Amino acid sequence: MLRMSKLTDYGTMVLAELATHGGGLSTASQVADSTHLTLTTVSKLLKSLTHAGLVVSARGVQGGYALARPATAISAAEILDALEGPVALTDCSSSHSTCDLESFCRVGSAWQRINHSIRQALEGITLADLQTRRETLPGLRAELRRAAASS
Repeated sequence: MLRMSKLTDYGTMVLAELATHGGGLSTASQVADSTHLTLTTVSKLLKSLTHAGLVVSARGVQGGYALARPATAISAAEILDALEGPVALTDCSSSHSTCDLESFCRVGSAWQRINHSIRQALEGITLADLQTRRETLPGLRAELRRAAASS
C-alpha cells in the first residue's frame, strides 16, 4: 500500500497550524496545544521542517517558529520530500536507482511515468490547498467506506 507515515501527516498539521498565524511566531508548545500532538512530536517535526527550509525559527523570549514562505508557495511535494524523502514507487523511480535488473525490465518505464505523474500532482497542491477544509467527494467517501469494509 502506498501511504505516507503518521509523522508526515502530523508534519502537515504542524505546517497548517503555522500558516494560520500569518507569518507570526508560534512556540512549539502553542503548536502542540493547537494540534493536540505531543510536544516531543511537534519539536521533532519543527526541527526537520526547519532543516528542510520550510520553517524558520527565532530564539529567545519572543522566539518561536513560522513558515519560511507563504502557504501558497509550499507544495505537498516539498512537504513529503522534507519528511519522507522523494516519492519513489519503485527503486527505478528514484534518482539513485540501484536495481541490477533495470536494463532488462519491461515495466520500469511505466512505473517511472506513474511516479512522475504523482510527483506533478503533488507539486500542484499547496499547503494552502491542504489546509482548506472541504467535504470529501461523495463518490470518494463511498469508495473509502467500501475499501475499509473489505479490509
